[in-house]
Amino acid sequence: MKKITVGVIGFGTIGTGVVKTLENNKELFQDRIGVPVDLKWVADIDIVRDRGIAVSAERLTTDGFKIVDDPEVDIVIELVGGCGIAKEFIVRALKNGKSVVTANKALLAEHGKELFEKEEKSDGTIAFEAAVAGGIPIIKVVRESFVANRIESIHGIINGTANYIFTKMAREKISFAQALKQAQELGYAEADPTLDVDGIDSAHKLVILGSLASSTIFSMEDCYIEGIRKISEIDIDYAEKFGYVIKLLAIYKNYNGQVQLRIHPTLIPDSHLLGSVMDSYNGIFVKGDVVGSTMFYGRGAGELPTASAVLADVVDIARAMVNDTLAQRKDFTRPRQTVKVTDISDIESRYYFRFTVIDQPGVLAEIAGILGRCKISISDVLQKNAVWAMSCR
Repeated sequence: MKKITVGVIGFGTIGTGVVKTLENNKELFQDRIGVPVDLKWVADIDIVRDRGIAVSAERLTTDGFKIVDDPEVDIVIELVGGCGIAKEFIVRALKNGKSVVTANKALLAEHGKELFEKEEKSDGTIAFEAAVAGGIPIIKVVRESFVANRIESIHGIINGTANYIFTKMAREKISFAQALKQAQELGYAEADPTLDVDGIDSAHKLVILGSLASSTIFSMEDCYIEGIRKISEIDIDYAEKFGYVIKLLAIYKNYNGQVQLRIHPTLIPDSHLLGSVMDSYNGIFVKGDVVGSTMFYGRGAGELPTASAVLADVVDIARAMVNDTLAQRKDFTRPRQTVKVTDISDIESRYYFRFTVIDQPGVLAEIAGILGRCKISISDVLQKNAVWAMSCR
């Protein structure tokens, strides 16, 4: 091949980072691939706004289908997001035999089965490193680097907005509402923060990671999801007294022949590596039966960290095209088995309880009696005025 031709659909924050990097690092890409990468098209609804990078008018279009239908384009970079027109772009690109690089976690989590079936019939492939944890190369790690392992568990802080909110609540002793407002003012949270604070964004990413770890395809219905809106500054304070920090944790466990997929606020020991992941950073703890425990840390979002992941996929696909090994790449995402998912009601773990009670003798004894009859043992108890907090097994 004389060159690799790409088109970018979506000229927002990530798209801008991708275009900047492609234009600024042309020689680097040619050196690492062996042929030049030619950015032929950039598509967006708005092609007038200044993004801080010059793109000639003949390369700009408002029609994304012009890119996916162009026979000269080898790789389509989809950065529109959502499950609407983005899905149409990807499906048509695959039908036309093109490869696709996407950061679209929602689309992969909700329509992954259909998309990978279409990939199987296409001459192209789908790459999605940027869909989970931004600049952290966790997809390649789970899919390729740990290919000799059975992945026993994944514990991840994979939503920077939720992590920023918890960090602010702990450091400044402020409420959830106050911390969320700060996150919105700084651009970490959207005006409608539902996807982040209700755990949906984390669930999208966990479904992708869990599917790769199990060589299957899970759906959003397989994942238990609980957000962070109910966490108060009182909970943060009690967690500290118990020796924990609270994080919105994505959990994958392969246990007793079944898989757990769950998103919920979790008490993590403050001595654990994940307990030190602060602000908008992400941290992912992966345990394999051969490699043991490993930790990955970095920026989970942002223009350039995510662009780095997108372009890593572009280079990966380009190398495969140059070496005529593109068909082999699909083996990494091909589902091989069906796995049963454990219902959340069947999972045993430690819990944190907080009670607001009438301050009178015998209340704690009555609560302890109820827990005892339910075969729940108490690990630690703290009392502040008429509020009791318990760590239970």
